[in-house]
Amino acid sequence: MFDTMTFTKAAGGVCGALLVFLLGKWAAEELYHVDSHGEASYVIEVEDDADTAEVEEVVDFATVLASASVDDGAKVFRKCSACHKLEQGANGVGPYLYGVVGRGIGAADGFSYSETLAGMDGDWTPENLSGFLEKPSSWAEGTSMGFAGLNKVQDRADVIAYLDSLDD
Repeated sequence: MFDTMTFTKAAGGVCGALLVFLLGKWAAEELYHVDSHGEASYVIEVEDDADTAEVEEVVDFATVLASASVDDGAKVFRKCSACHKLEQGANGVGPYLYGVVGRGIGAADGFSYSETLAGMDGDWTPENLSGFLEKPSSWAEGTSMGFAGLNKVQDRADVIAYLDSLDD
């Protein structure tokens, strides 16, 4: 059943595989490790980030919001519809968003907010919504909203315009 020849073959196979692995590692280091072989024959010059740091153009959010598209906002809202509903009082995983623009932060009836949002004062102004939608975890640290955020200013403005259009 099990004899020494079978064991010798198995051990030889393992040792052979280890030897091939170590020789391959050594060959790869010799080919691609630049520091040990002196000066590189071809160097690609790269500009320093500090020298070429472009100043990002700061766009006034009110200007972007004025040109926002309700139809595009409806398309972007599909990302939100997994957790939020648009009917008044119909909470999902997140609070309902009917009439959210201008509503108090943490004021949706029947929804249990995280302590962070429940303790905030103020209203959901378009600027507050934009900051929250950009990155919820940094605008309201400790929020239970797991959404990563909308990076594009235009997408945020479109969604806010769409939400604002729902309640006339």
